[in-house]
Amino acid sequence: MTDDSSVPVGARVPDSKLAREATEFVRDSTDDLIYHHSRRVYLFGALEGFNRDLGFDPELLYVAAMFHDLGLGEPFHGSGRRFEVDSADEARRFLQARQVPEDSIRRVWTAIALHTTPGIPEFMEPEVALVTAGVEYDVLGIGYHDLDEADRAAIVAAHPRPDFKRRILEAFTDGVRSKPETTFGNVKADVLAHYVPGFERGDFVRVILDSPWAE
Repeated sequence: MTDDSSVPVGARVPDSKLAREATEFVRDSTDDLIYHHSRRVYLFGALEGFNRDLGFDPELLYVAAMFHDLGLGEPFHGSGRRFEVDSADEARRFLQARQVPEDSIRRVWTAIALHTTPGIPEFMEPEVALVTAGVEYDVLGIGYHDLDEADRAAIVAAHPRPDFKRRILEAFTDGVRSKPETTFGNVKADVLAHYVPGFERGDFVRVILDSPWAE
């Protein structure tokens, strides 16, 4: 388990059975890139929620953040569905198996399913809003200077991002290449425009590549 003791108290991973099982599940289901990215999404999202004084459920936010990119994995390449939905359904199965209340499951599912649909999550429940905020912070650099530099450095020290821009774009491409129809109307179409012949769009990738992050 990675030591997050140096990250701000308000953003630390909840010490609960559900959170530990979610960590184990995701650790066993994906690689270091997605694992560390997902942890950062939680930590950045939780820190933003803490700073904004939002009353979010840390366990639900953590599960949503940890599961949000599982649908990019090879087992889902032939699903024919948006990877966000595959990720959300995996989280739902995980939570249902642990008798989590349906309203909580709905919030987690929605947070994951909408995390690539800007302009909507910010107006929904805190868990939904903060997953998107964490993703936008880590991938796009949106609000990069809104968080304290020391807090940001502590989180990246706990969950490094070597060559992150290139590697996350590669993961996005691999995750949706086999089902390009699922990118219609969402930001992943821009990924295929850059890396798969036949697409000529690039806005989403340009934002990532030009973000304030060094890598």
